[in-house]
Amino acid sequence: MATALAAVTVLAVPQQAGAAENAPVGFGAGTTGGGSATPVTVTTLAAFTSAVTGNAAKVVRVNGLITLSGQVDIGSNTTVLGVGSASGFTGGGLRIKEETNVVVRNLNISKPLAPADGVTVQESTKVWIDHNSFSADRTHDKDYYDGLLDINHGSDNVTVSWNTFKDHFKGSLVGHSDNNASEDTGHLKVTYHHNHFSNVYSRIPSLRFGTGHFYDNYVQGAETAVHSRMGAQMLVENNVFRSTPVAVTTNHSSDVDGYANLRGNDLGGAATEVSRVGTFTTPPYSYTAEPASTVIASVTSGAGAGKL
Repeated sequence: MATALAAVTVLAVPQQAGAAENAPVGFGAGTTGGGSATPVTVTTLAAFTSAVTGNAAKVVRVNGLITLSGQVDIGSNTTVLGVGSASGFTGGGLRIKEETNVVVRNLNISKPLAPADGVTVQESTKVWIDHNSFSADRTHDKDYYDGLLDINHGSDNVTVSWNTFKDHFKGSLVGHSDNNASEDTGHLKVTYHHNHFSNVYSRIPSLRFGTGHFYDNYVQGAETAVHSRMGAQMLVENNVFRSTPVAVTTNHSSDVDGYANLRGNDLGGAATEVSRVGTFTTPPYSYTAEPASTVIASVTSGAGAGKL
């Protein structure tokens, strides 16, 4: 599946370690969330649920750790921002469904009991997931928790940056089904950069049908990391892999292989299984790709909640 995207100049200087952008880089560029709306601080589930409803511009600050059962729906034009380093949600997650222009930053999101994901992006556009700490555990069955971050049903223009994903089986699924080509083809354009995946078994990410740019990420202790399937196009650039048997695959689990193009990665001895080399080599946006040699230092010092 060829992807026609306009070429642009890529910046060549390394990004400052631990840098916190004021706006998203990548496919999610232009996402502003609630912008300059007067922030509202909440400490309870009831207050949070009320505050994030509707499409008016709003900035909702979460102070403390709130227990969820299932997911809370987030309206358009919303910024959800954790206060400090220990605020967020446990037991469930957030859902962005049929919405646009949403920012989720600086939250701890842990142990999303199935069928709830930590964050679900569904039929939505312009989403920025930044500087969050996602986690669960691997002492339960792989289906006890759901995904940490899933993006599906034709969602588009998403950036996932400077997050940590820890202790989980199913990391980040993009495109939920092999049978959803009619909705997903031409969509699911997602950028992942400067994320730290630690002890996450797979789906780092798993991408069907869409177009993914995975750069400057640090992956430790995966079984299979990047997975391109059902004709998806992946550019895998300047990442570091450690204690990971398979860094990139295009030929697992689906009847149709994906495509991948690799450059500048430090595989750390990991294998690659690229059955089809991709045509997606030049993203349609400006970005700074630091060399793999500095990624571990940048990501371990700068990713996760409490680093803004």
